[in-house]
Amino acid sequence: MRARVGVLIPSTNTVVEHDYSILRPEGVTFHYSRCYVEEPDLSTDQGVQDFIDALGRANDVAVRDVLTCRPNFITMGMSGETFWGGRDGNEAFEKAISDSAGLKISTGASAIRAALEAYGATSVAYVSPYPPMVNEHLNRYFSDYGFKVTAEHGLGIQSATAIADVSEATLVEALRELDASNPDVIVQAGTNMSMVRLAAAAEIFLGKPVVAINTATMWHTLRQLGIQDQIQGFGSLLSDH
Repeated sequence: MRARVGVLIPSTNTVVEHDYSILRPEGVTFHYSRCYVEEPDLSTDQGVQDFIDALGRANDVAVRDVLTCRPNFITMGMSGETFWGGRDGNEAFEKAISDSAGLKISTGASAIRAALEAYGATSVAYVSPYPPMVNEHLNRYFSDYGFKVTAEHGLGIQSATAIADVSEATLVEALRELDASNPDVIVQAGTNMSMVRLAAAAEIFLGKPVVAINTATMWHTLRQLGIQDQIQGFGSLLSDH
């Protein structure tokens, strides 16, 4: 066995396990611990805040549970929560989880930033399933690191579970709209919205890097573990970087 990775995901998430199962290289296993969220409502700012707060309360128990399988590393299979509060918020979030687990971790925000740096990007456009309240934190995070956001496309999905039902047609339309703003790289936020195959295809028809967040966290996790496998079929990040 090359590595055991503990993965924290919201209890509402039905996509991360699927995506990681098709992305993972031989000899690396992923072990999931769910952060309990009673109410998946994202239709109001208060609902969004309640969702974020519920995850915060659940993280310690989820870390405790996954540590019983003796992982080498922790990956956060969640997105908006890791961008919350911009650079400072993500750093505090990472420190809290890392200190609790006693392990290094990867978050969606840090993985996306590392991917942008790997491409030498200075500008980014993104699609997310989130309402404006969450997208404000993504904008702040990118700005904190000096990336120009050329465009954003927030889908405003009304519940955390419904994010998994977004169609590829909707995402293709969003990607084409974002491409018109001429960013260096297009990224996708929202780990419950599978785009690992579509992002790879979009690199061909758009002619630029397109990074799905679940691909980014897989890549970031593997590289931090010293695993340099070049994985084909899921975009240039995993195959070339």
